[in-house]
Amino acid sequence: MEQNISNIKRLSNPIAYFLSVIGFLVLLFMVIGAVYYATVAVDYQWRWFKVPKYFMYKSTITLYAEGYGEIDTIADNREKVDIIVTTDAGTRTYTVPKDSYDWIEGDMVSPGDIVASYEGSWQPGILAKGLWVTLKISFLATIFGITLGIIGGVARVSDTPVLKWSAITYVEVIRGSPLLVQIMIFYFVLGTTMNKILLMNGIPKLDPQWYGIMALSIFTGAYVVEIVRAGIEAIHPGQVEAARSSGMTYFQCMFHIILPQALKTILPPLAGQFINLIKDSSLLGLISIRELTKATREGITTSLQTFELWILCAILYLLMTFTLSMCVQYLERRTATK
Repeated sequence: MEQNISNIKRLSNPIAYFLSVIGFLVLLFMVIGAVYYATVAVDYQWRWFKVPKYFMYKSTITLYAEGYGEIDTIADNREKVDIIVTTDAGTRTYTVPKDSYDWIEGDMVSPGDIVASYEGSWQPGILAKGLWVTLKISFLATIFGITLGIIGGVARVSDTPVLKWSAITYVEVIRGSPLLVQIMIFYFVLGTTMNKILLMNGIPKLDPQWYGIMALSIFTGAYVVEIVRAGIEAIHPGQVEAARSSGMTYFQCMFHIILPQALKTILPPLAGQFINLIKDSSLLGLISIRELTKATREGITTSLQTFELWILCAILYLLMTFTLSMCVQYLERRTATK
C-alpha cells in the first residue's frame, strides 16, 4: 500500500510531469522526422500549395462556337457583354464578362473556336465532396444502426423465442462475416435484384450510396445489439419486476425504465463503434461511391501528391472521429450529473 502511494506521489511530481511532456514531444517529432526521412529517401518534392484546390477552386468556363458564322454584334449588358454570333443555323447570344474574349465585330468564327473563357464561381473540390459524402453516409448509418441495435438488443434479452433467436442469428451471421463481403453482397446481389424490380415497376433505381448505408447500418447494428444487451443486463432485474407489477408491458418497461439507465453504461462502447463506422465507410469506394478515401485516391492519381493528400485524408478522418469522441464525452458528463 505504501509503495502504491509513493508511486502516485512520484508520478504527480511536477518534474515527472514535465519530463513526461518532453517525452511525448520527442515521440511526436520522431514520427514527423520518420515521415520526412521517407520523403527524402524517395526523393519526394512537397507541394502543399496545390492542396487548397482540392477543397475549393474557381472553375474555368470556356464557350465554343457551334458552327461557321460571323460576330454580328458586341454590346454592353451592364457588367457583362453580349456577343451575338450569326450562323447558318440562326443567331446565338453569348453573355460573358468583359475582357474574357478577343473578338471584334465582323470576325469570322469556325466550329470549336473559343468565343470566351473566364473564371466561374467557387466550386467544392474533390476532397470537400468526398468529405461530405463520408459525413452523410456515416450520419445516416449511425441513426439506422442505433435504431436497429436498440430493437435487436431488446429482442436479444426477451424470453420470446422468435425474438431472441432471430436477434442471436442476426448478430452471429453479421459479426461472423467480413464487412467487405457484406458490402459486395448488398451492392451486386441485393442491389441488382432491387433495381431490376424497381425498373420493372417504373420506379428509378436506388443510388449506390443507399446500399452502402444499408450495409454499414446492418453491420454496425449487430455490434450495437450486444452493447445494448450488456447495458440492459447491467440493470438490476428487480427494476423490471417492479415496472411489470405496476402494469407496464415488456416494451414499455424497456423504453421508459431500463434503456434510459443503460444509456450511461453503453455510451463509451457506442462511441468506439461509431468511430469505427466512420473509418469503415472508406470501404464503400469499392462500389464506386466517391467518399473521402476514394476521392483521395483519385486526387493522387491526377496529381501524384501522395504524401500531402494521404496525410490530409488522415487528418480529416481524425477530425471527424475526434469531434464524435468529444460529443460523446459531453453526453457522458451530462448523463452523469442526472
